[in-house]
Amino acid sequence: MTDKKYRIGIDVGGTFTDAAVIDNDSFELIAKKKIPTTHHHPDGVAHGIITIIHQVLAENNIAPQEVSFIAHGTTQATNALLEGDVAKVGIIAMGSGLEGKSVRKEACIADIPLADGKFLHTFNTFLDTRQLSDAAIRAAIEELCRQGAEVIVASEAYSVDDPTNELRVMAVAADMGISATAGHEITQLYGLKTRTRTAVVNASLIPRMLETANMTEQAIKAAGIASQLMIMRCDGGVMSIDEVRKRPILTMLSGLAAGVAGALMYEKISDGIFFEVGGTSVDISVIKNGKVMIQNAQVGGHRTYLRSLDVRTLAVAGGSMIMVENNKIAMTGPRSAHIAGCEYECFVAESAFGERPTLDFISPRPGDPPTYAVVNGAHGRRYALTLAGAANLLGYVPADDYAAGNLASARIAWQLLGAYLGISAEQAARQALDIAIDKVMAIVNEMISEYRLEPHFITLVGGGGSGCVLVPAMAEKAAMKYKNARNAPYISTIGVAMAMVREMIEKSVVNPGESDIKKIRAEIIERIVRSGANEETVDINIEIDKQKNVLRAIATGATELRKKESISETLPLAQLRQIAAESINLKAEAVTPACQTGRWHLFEGISEQKRFWGLFSRKKRRLSMLDRGGVVRLKKENANWLLCTRAEIASLFIDFLDDNTRYSEANAAIPKTFLFWKEKMLDLSGTQTKEQMLSIIDMELDSVDRQQPVITVAWQ
Repeated sequence: MTDKKYRIGIDVGGTFTDAAVIDNDSFELIAKKKIPTTHHHPDGVAHGIITIIHQVLAENNIAPQEVSFIAHGTTQATNALLEGDVAKVGIIAMGSGLEGKSVRKEACIADIPLADGKFLHTFNTFLDTRQLSDAAIRAAIEELCRQGAEVIVASEAYSVDDPTNELRVMAVAADMGISATAGHEITQLYGLKTRTRTAVVNASLIPRMLETANMTEQAIKAAGIASQLMIMRCDGGVMSIDEVRKRPILTMLSGLAAGVAGALMYEKISDGIFFEVGGTSVDISVIKNGKVMIQNAQVGGHRTYLRSLDVRTLAVAGGSMIMVENNKIAMTGPRSAHIAGCEYECFVAESAFGERPTLDFISPRPGDPPTYAVVNGAHGRRYALTLAGAANLLGYVPADDYAAGNLASARIAWQLLGAYLGISAEQAARQALDIAIDKVMAIVNEMISEYRLEPHFITLVGGGGSGCVLVPAMAEKAAMKYKNARNAPYISTIGVAMAMVREMIEKSVVNPGESDIKKIRAEIIERIVRSGANEETVDINIEIDKQKNVLRAIATGATELRKKESISETLPLAQLRQIAAESINLKAEAVTPACQTGRWHLFEGISEQKRFWGLFSRKKRRLSMLDRGGVVRLKKENANWLLCTRAEIASLFIDFLDDNTRYSEANAAIPKTFLFWKEKMLDLSGTQTKEQMLSIIDMELDSVDRQQPVITVAWQ
């Protein structure tokens, strides 16, 4: 055994289970492997996990003791909700007096529709807290179980302030051997109906996830790996398996989060659209200022308090089949070759088609129209015409790409379709690809508008096994930049292996003061350490959403002290300047370095707009803040900046803040403000008062050297 340490990421998908091994010091990808997911084994997917772990360790001569981090991403929670494979939930609402009447209504959750006529079934009861006793709780649980409940949710109006009664219900349920959860465990936000609904979804996942969590943990221990097993979250971080047992809802959509997390590890993306393209569907997410966009997830059309990646999914991918109606290509997808039980036309030898291949049209599934194009080949086998075949034929897929196919085979199939339509093979392939691109670009343009991205600065990033099938052609048609992520077929697995521990607490607080901020900061440290982070690595951001009266603490940390914090190397100043200029839509010669500290480089430029035939002009200052790797983290127009030391915060910074504050008879509107030092970016844009801002700054800079330079960017 050597002193080397390795990180292992495992991604359990519907078809394959992937593993990636990464050097913990250099972040170099050491090995990758793919095996079929073991859905039908007596031990379920856990068998595939232990199998692939043993294989990558043995094949790369890695001892179990050399594994410093192991995590896996799973689609189990997402699939359970999609397939209706969830537990029935009994809800105990609690309150008294007039408040009790409101609770009866707000905490009463009807069956939640999932998909294809499947529901998350619920049963409701109410307990008056003035007569609350263990006997009454036990009777309520027994009645809910008689109705069919398999797991219990306790919900009270102000449990985020005092969870005593919810905890009491959970304790009684535990004594009865019944799984239970409560609203305050999932979120500390007010809004009883949404909080209860979120807890119900969480509860419905507990029995299935508990079983898998236990088997997976045992499998890791059986492999001799001492490192704690971590599980991917829906926001791109990881948490301990103990936390998964309590909050399995946080794993929902985690498979999608892993892909974009992996892309951000390897690619220097400031603003972009990430596409994880598989065989059946594409998942689309937005990157802005180097961060993936997050929103509240919905289940059954209802809002929850689950914060997850904003991901849009379309049935367009490498295996999408071609629909032909009225002698023209009508649609690409939604059915895929996998669903139809056909091989791709471009992944077989020419001989598979036989001497006289013929074009045919089939229904992939009962009830589908018989309009999906296939080739009848040798020995009665059928081969689907696919989007992958079209992209290969048109030259968009590089020869060394995962999706690269047999060009001669693709041509045979598409010539048959072209002859049927009265056009060439290439024209038929182009039509199919354009239809797919138009479907995807409709969603892309919607997201660009929603997140106010600048089209000239966007990079389209391809991931997944079929990234090159879709993204290069789409970028060409939309006149946008693109890149295919390194190790694209394993990008989700790499994202899992490289993930940081992450936790978030949200509270409903109107105009939070210093005591509120200190309290939530202490709570988030306790929670993230409980989730597996080493306290010395923890970084905390405090956000204040003044529109929703939400105080939010977000913490990230590593499970161990890392020798290296980033895989990004420092770019030359000239290259950083070029990126900055592009980000603010100016020429490089019009942009100059303003200041630098730690990993942060601030650039500024002046834009001039001439009006009335050049008689008048209007000048605007534009700022762009880049990290050392060339990722633009902030870009603003008409913003001001200040470079001072931590010791000068009490003087120069306060003067700068006052100069950028907008005063009126009614109030003083402080500017939106960001601070940058060392590796840290502090977002203070949500603070409402000068006192709030200074309180957060004092806490964040408490242990920072007094001579440490700090950059401030502020704007109204």
